[in-house]
Amino acid sequence: MNRLKHKILDEVKEDLEGIETALRENLSPHFDLVREIASHILFSGGKRLRPLLTVLCARLCGYAGNYDKTFSIIFEYLHAATLLHDDLIDDARLRRGKPAAHSVWDNSTAVLTGDFLLARALSIGTETGSLKIIRIVSEITENMSQGEIRQLMRKGNLNLSESEYMDIIRCKTAVLIQGACRVGSLIADAGEKEESALSDYGFNLGIAFQMADDLLDYTSDSSVLGKEVGADLKEGKLTLPVICSLTTANSKERSDMEKIIKSKAFSVEEFETLVKMLRTCGGLRYTEQLAEKYVERAKDALSVFDPSKTKEILLNIADYALSREA
Repeated sequence: MNRLKHKILDEVKEDLEGIETALRENLSPHFDLVREIASHILFSGGKRLRPLLTVLCARLCGYAGNYDKTFSIIFEYLHAATLLHDDLIDDARLRRGKPAAHSVWDNSTAVLTGDFLLARALSIGTETGSLKIIRIVSEITENMSQGEIRQLMRKGNLNLSESEYMDIIRCKTAVLIQGACRVGSLIADAGEKEESALSDYGFNLGIAFQMADDLLDYTSDSSVLGKEVGADLKEGKLTLPVICSLTTANSKERSDMEKIIKSKAFSVEEFETLVKMLRTCGGLRYTEQLAEKYVERAKDALSVFDPSKTKEILLNIADYALSREA
């Protein structure tokens, strides 16, 4: 998988450089403190998946203009805004291996910087001159907010169902990646068939990406993950590996898992015990298998496009989404 990662990075090096430039240039005219805090989250090792997908999807649809990088950063600004807000709501300590923004500055400043990034994303959206794109970006923002509210309302609920979990990750993650791909097709003036295909690709990739992220909370370590392992659980967030395992566990296993989950101040040893039970009860494997199905759906959605280097990169990104380490 490291080989696949480096292959992808080599092939999109110039695109990523252009995205970095656009991210910086669109912050530079604004208030110094806002730029400093925004830069703390924006330039601390993010993968740039969302803007990269916009650029690649536009290219796949024949885009040959000069504004793809600028329009693509809409989705990185939206993503960064949600991270600033999420970390504050969850009282997270780390983000991408660095102290969370609200712990470096203060809560109010972190919230307002997130608000600025949301507004900046919408402002750049208007520069496309497309009401359809503006509507998509607005709907994404609305969906992400709804996802956060739903997750907050169900925080710590051990009876959270798989369907409720799926609805949360659809709103929080999938619609943003779906929108990034869809807007790529729109700035290229692609037809409905291409737009629909890339929308499907992005949605399924987004679901798989979030499931993989939820798996990493139980299979990675903090130095690689960039955040505290077990953070989701300590924040009261039940994800699919736990939801599935609680459903399949016998009464003693469920009781033991519930005890660890409810404590929130669980030790490293207790967390390791929980991970073992997630393996025994099948939660980890079930999540991995379901994510694999969504990866295959994402790749199948690209079948309407002829073979090309760009299509191959998008297929490789789908494969890597599930097998990444962070």
